[in-house]
Formats: sequence, C-alpha cells, structure tokens
Amino acid sequence: MSQHQMVGYMPGDTFIHRLSGTTKLLAMILISVACMTTYDTRFLLATSIFSLVLFKVSHIKWSDISFIVKFIAVFSILNILAVYLFSPEYGTVIYGSRHVLVEGVGRYSITQEQLFYEFNLILKYISSIPFVLLFLLTTNPSEFASSLNKIGVSYKISYSVALAIRYIPDIQVAYYDISASQQARGYEISKKASIGKRVKGAMQIVFPLILSSLERIEVISTAMELRRFGRDKKRTWYSEKKFTKNDFLVIAFAIVVTLLSFVLIYTNGSRFYNPFQ
Repeated sequence: MSQHQMVGYMPGDTFIHRLSGTTKLLAMILISVACMTTYDTRFLLATSIFSLVLFKVSHIKWSDISFIVKFIAVFSILNILAVYLFSPEYGTVIYGSRHVLVEGVGRYSITQEQLFYEFNLILKYISSIPFVLLFLLTTNPSEFASSLNKIGVSYKISYSVALAIRYIPDIQVAYYDISASQQARGYEISKKASIGKRVKGAMQIVFPLILSSLERIEVISTAMELRRFGRDKKRTWYSEKKFTKNDFLVIAFAIVVTLLSFVLIYTNGSRFYNPFQ
C-alpha cells in the first residue's frame, strides 16, 4: 500500500506538531463539543474556516488524507440524505416557518428551512472532523501517552491509548494486504467491479481482518506480560514533552471557543440560529 493512503502520525516541525499531545487532545474535545452542541451557522462557518487554515499551517498534503476524507465524505452524504428521507420537514419544525422551493410528492417538498438545517449539519462535519484528523496526524503516540500520564492518567491507560493510535496504520496495511490477496484469488473489488461485488468483497475482507487483529493483540499482550508490564505503579518515558506557553494559550483559546458556543445558545434562545424570523 502506498504511503499516502495511510492515516497515522506524520512527523513535522510546525507549530501544531510542537504542541503537547495532551494539549491537542483537550483542544480537540473542547472544540468538538462546541461544534456539536450549537447550530449557529456563523459559529460553524468560523470554526470550519479555522480548521481548514490549521491544515494549511500543519503542512499536511491533500494526498496524505485524500483517501480518508473521501471515505468520510461518502458516509456524511449518506447521513444527509437519510435525514431528509426520514425527516423532510424537520427544518420547518425547528425554525417555525415554511418557505417551499420545490413542491414534491406528499411530505417530500424542498424547503429553505430544511436545506438550511442540513447545511448546518454539513458545517458540523467540516468544523469537527479536521480537528480529529489533525490530532491523529500530528501527535506522536508515545509522546501523547507520556503527556497523559503526566497529568494524572494511569500509565496503563495512557499506554493503551498510545497503542490504539499506533495501531491505526497497521490496520490499514492489513486491510490492503488482505484485499490484494482476495483479488489474487479472483475476487474483483476494484473500481472496475459493480457496487454489489465490491460490497461483497469488502465483507470478505472484514472477517480475516478481525482474526488477524485479534492474533496481533494476543502477541502484543503476551510480549508486555513477559516484560512485567504493569508491575510497578510508576514508569519512565523515553518520549516526553513539557508544557510550554503555547500549550497554555491553545488550551485557553479552546476554552474561550467552547464558552462562546454556549453564549450563542443563550443569546439565540436555543441551539439554532434562526435567520427566518
């Protein structure tokens, strides 16, 4: 599998890379909570632009994330369509008005309110998902584990989190290796095959992937047990990064952004910004 298709830690020397892993985790959680709780379009637009600017600052190339972004985009579009399919008038209920753009059959008309509501859903994805990707791509798993342990999290939990993050690229490698093996046996799951065959082929990959993952987990746990992992209450870390002034500034900024989202909810009288009033 080519390197650009993998999603994992990518070393760098940018402002974001130099931040502590704990700082990035706290900022990601706080801003994600802010984006998920509010439907204020102005706030979501601002955070969406900010998240895209951070990608530019981090010097992450499109080729490094194109696969995962396209994968997420497909499921996001399916979710947007499902929202309209099951609740085509939900926007009119939220905003208390109904401006029809296209008359449909039964309740399936296209209204400004529904489009505006689903536009906000799209902004939620754009504003929150990039922060998660930035965290995964710019955080060294070992350094992140040491940072968690430094703020009081058990080193066993910290190490487990680091292993989970480090394991993401390994899962991708295993997926593509199994996929190549399946295609060598005659299962066509490339873009040339129909959607039905590709779905069937993907399902045939999942089961071997689960088995190989369980086998690898057993090997790792046995190796850790043989090395007496967990015997002592404390441990030292090879990779450890101290908090700097930038870390405290980023955490403070994330807290301000979160508080701003709650202020907007109070100002608007609800989670929704209503331009139809």
